[in-house]
Amino acid sequence: MGWNMRLATAALLLGIVIGAADEEENNKCVYETLPDIETGLCSGLDVFYPELGNIACMLIPDCNNYRQKITAWGEPIVKFPEAMEGAYYILVMVDPDAPSRASPKARYWRHWLVTDIKGTDMKRGDIKGQELSAYQPPSPPPQTGFHRYQFFVYLQQEKVISLLPKENKTRASWKMDKFLNRYHLGEPEASTQFMTQNYQDSPDFQNATEVEEEIDEPKN
Repeated sequence: MGWNMRLATAALLLGIVIGAADEEENNKCVYETLPDIETGLCSGLDVFYPELGNIACMLIPDCNNYRQKITAWGEPIVKFPEAMEGAYYILVMVDPDAPSRASPKARYWRHWLVTDIKGTDMKRGDIKGQELSAYQPPSPPPQTGFHRYQFFVYLQQEKVISLLPKENKTRASWKMDKFLNRYHLGEPEASTQFMTQNYQDSPDFQNATEVEEEIDEPKN
């Protein structure tokens, strides 16, 4: 191989390497913590979803289709490492921003409610107990902005916890404060939240849609 051909081959290989590095940089998944104003609930609780890992007090990344995937995944692993082994706990997951943060008429949307969770199970994230409301994945409607999904763990004082018949009719507009007062549940032992929005509202989805429309647009 001549010297000029070797230089051309080396330049081509270098271009491929640089192009691959640029593509990898562009595809990097950026995890962002919530802004300081949203971190008041970040207290001792971890929430793990598949692929994402621990997203306690995080913004669900706008990459790898995570904002759509989380609407289909099953219940997360919720760990409270400081749980007392001889105690029982109540786990609550709610959306205070239903249907939107600007107009939360359906606050608090009850996504998950489990009672009678043993402290040993709470420590390792094995949420077993009396499921009063089965887990419902985060599903923020399109064009409603970011929603907060909040998790609270309470020390269970009473043996029997239940929802009223009217509370069981709907998950929307749950009077969470009345439920807490009814069973003498004070401040949570631990809490956290994460934020996400409808995947169709994310810049990545909109950019991809615009590219597809340009490709499909008939040429004159």
